[in-house]
Amino acid sequence: MDQEFTAAVRQICDEKGIKPEDVYETIAAAMASAYRKDFGKPGQKIEAEFDPETGKTKIYQVLEVTKDIENEDREISPKDAKKYKKKIKVGDEIKIKKKAPESYGRIAAQTAKQVVIQKIRESERDVLYKEFKDRAGELLTGTVQQIEGKNIIINLGRANGILFPKEQIPSENYYIGQRLKVYIASVEESSKGPQIILSRVHPEMIRCLFELEVPEINSGAVEIKSITREAGKRSKVAVIAHQEGVDPVGSCVGQRGTRIQAILAEIGEEKIDIILWDEDLEKFIENALSPAKVKSIKLRKSDKTAVVAVAEDQLSLAIGKEGQNVRLASKLTGWEINISKETKPVEKKKKAKKRKATKKLSKVEQKRNPDSIGAKSRSPKKDRKAPTKSGFRSPNKEGEIGRKIGKTAKKETKKTKTKKKTKKKTTVIKKTKSKKKKDKK
Repeated sequence: MDQEFTAAVRQICDEKGIKPEDVYETIAAAMASAYRKDFGKPGQKIEAEFDPETGKTKIYQVLEVTKDIENEDREISPKDAKKYKKKIKVGDEIKIKKKAPESYGRIAAQTAKQVVIQKIRESERDVLYKEFKDRAGELLTGTVQQIEGKNIIINLGRANGILFPKEQIPSENYYIGQRLKVYIASVEESSKGPQIILSRVHPEMIRCLFELEVPEINSGAVEIKSITREAGKRSKVAVIAHQEGVDPVGSCVGQRGTRIQAILAEIGEEKIDIILWDEDLEKFIENALSPAKVKSIKLRKSDKTAVVAVAEDQLSLAIGKEGQNVRLASKLTGWEINISKETKPVEKKKKAKKRKATKKLSKVEQKRNPDSIGAKSRSPKKDRKAPTKSGFRSPNKEGEIGRKIGKTAKKETKKTKTKKKTKKKTTVIKKTKSKKKKDKK
């Protein structure tokens, strides 16, 4: 075989990534097509066998064995078929060898060339489809090659992928030549080759970025249990450690936040909450609602609903902007979460306890000071109308406490009067001094 021909076949195989056997089959199909064009008939079934070692081609006409012949170009009777092959029956196919020509015409050579090109393209598409079909779910780095309206064509090396508008982060702007990390969402087969659909909003893209930046995840020391994401805004990632002494949240954040910063640089202004996963569902829901502080959680397993009570000052933090925090937390845990204020009966119980405590104190004071018992005999109307000298009213039930408050009020009024007197004296002394100075002058 000619060395130039073998070198050309090897070059095609290296460039297109296809097998040499596929190229030889393509050459054989091209030779069969050229023979049919110059020496055969359009209805004939011609096959060719190409020998890569000698470079020669064998031509065969394929006929089907039938009793009733309708098309002589494709069918043959059993009697005629036995001339070429003794053991044959109706329904079998027989190959009759034809003499291969030394040269072909211009038109036949042109058709052979087109067949070779078409077959090589088909085999290349099959190879690319198989390659990228197995790589679905991976993270690749590509370059923006073309912008067609809202669709972005990204060069991935041997093939191009398409980034549809729904798979783009809303806050991002793209330009030709920009390098991006993209997630292969799916690979579909089409007449023009494999259609590789890319994504920048898929939740699994966050997982792939963490696997690149956090070696503990690849080693199995830390596991990402679940991810939920609203692309361009916020994501929540639940992690757990399978090795003692490993902090899963700290491993993902990195020293001084270096690892998480590298991930955030790939997804723009999006925020990521790293949450500790827990087997206890209540604890996991509490962690998922962070940074809000939870007071109590009630679970309804019948409809997978969690009623979470939070303090009034934590209500907006638990719900989040436009309900984002509670929405992401419910997706992360798989439970519907309803946020409510801390229940009022709890506050009533606290007030009741305070009242009981004050009553006990008043009873103790009455036992110590029996004179205060007479305060109870007074009518409540008189006590309300008649204020004390200090201006304070003493309640009937707490007579002794009211008296003590009155005494302290008297002391305060005396102090204020003495202060006013001292101020007047100082002002008079200052005036006299100023007059003396004027007289001397």
